[in-house]
Amino acid sequence: MSAFWHPFAAMHSVRDSAVTIVRGEDVWVFDDAGRRYLDGTASLWYANVGHGRREIVDAIAEQLGRLEAYSTFTDFTNEPAERLAAEIAERAPLDDGKVFFTSGGGDSIETAAKLAREYFGAIGEPQRTVLLHREHSYHGTHGLGTSLAGIPGNRLAGPFVPDVVQTPWDDAAGLEKAIVDLGPERVAAFFCEPVIGAGGVLPPPEGYVAAAAEVCRRHGVLFVADAVICGFGRLGDWFGVERFGVRPDIAVFAKGVTSGYQPLGGIVASERIAAPFWDVPGRVFRHGQTYAGHPAACAAGSATIALLERDGLLARADVLETQLLERLQGIADHPLVDHARGGTGVLGALALDPERLAGAPDLPQRVFRAARERGALIRPMGSAVGFSPPLTATAEHLDLLAEVTAAALDDAAVSR
Repeated sequence: MSAFWHPFAAMHSVRDSAVTIVRGEDVWVFDDAGRRYLDGTASLWYANVGHGRREIVDAIAEQLGRLEAYSTFTDFTNEPAERLAAEIAERAPLDDGKVFFTSGGGDSIETAAKLAREYFGAIGEPQRTVLLHREHSYHGTHGLGTSLAGIPGNRLAGPFVPDVVQTPWDDAAGLEKAIVDLGPERVAAFFCEPVIGAGGVLPPPEGYVAAAAEVCRRHGVLFVADAVICGFGRLGDWFGVERFGVRPDIAVFAKGVTSGYQPLGGIVASERIAAPFWDVPGRVFRHGQTYAGHPAACAAGSATIALLERDGLLARADVLETQLLERLQGIADHPLVDHARGGTGVLGALALDPERLAGAPDLPQRVFRAARERGALIRPMGSAVGFSPPLTATAEHLDLLAEVTAAALDDAAVSR
């Protein structure tokens, strides 16, 4: 029996039904029985440039051959970290960004939240400690990320970090009301996914992101763009928030920065937010992860950026987002489906019929399993199934994904 405890898994069932993935090639992954699956979710939203890209593998191997790892604490550094930080700062939608590397998205949210509070402490406003987030939001599963969870099922192991307040997911006026009711002088930051991902693939209402950013600016609240899912091409831009005309104070990234070839994340802080820690002698942001600035992970990041640009994958996302939504709308009249969502980035979902869900809460899992049996991987959510294929997908791949999903819905309709 396996000793491996899977994340987000009911282990009593998983221990007897695990699927062992052994290799990947572009939009496909293969299991140990030789079965091929269309990766309709880019694994966990991150395989943006596709699987098996030799350019990234070679960059990692070359770096491992020179220096596998070394700490970047205090005044140590390495060339791949310096190079990738410059590349990310150059592409970030904020002024003179400073890049703080972590090991992944949860680490990065933790970093952004602590930095927001520390920033206000450093400028003489230590009472600004409240952190705001949206309904349905997902910001990882670390301590602060769990407290910022807008998905009720993810709020476990309380009591939670104090001074965290939820706001409506789709109403900038509701955000402003929360700030005014709390007292703007108490609020540090607002965390915003440009498109809510794990909470159901919820594109923002028209004008919402820009209006929310303006509310934050008006009240001196930091706008933190969580681009962990939406960044590095997923929304057709480097951080996703650019398409809404917003320049955040802090941008959080992970996943697509290396397309999953190495674990890496980070934040980009604007010049204003970084200044108290860069310009004041002796002030230290006492925070960091062991593998921050890991040279092999940073080499993977630079290679990924090069592929995204060389292959025109950011522009390709603009085409795929329309094609994906069209495919989902084409099966939205299925009796199990309530409606299709998408059209903002290469992200989509089929929201399942509420009456069917009430009688069968496991319906998303049933559709997921049926699709997997038919050779495509989609994402089960609380009340929907989600899609986020690699940016290398073609129209033919999307046709197949829709065809398999339609058949999986039929299978789920008759299964128990």
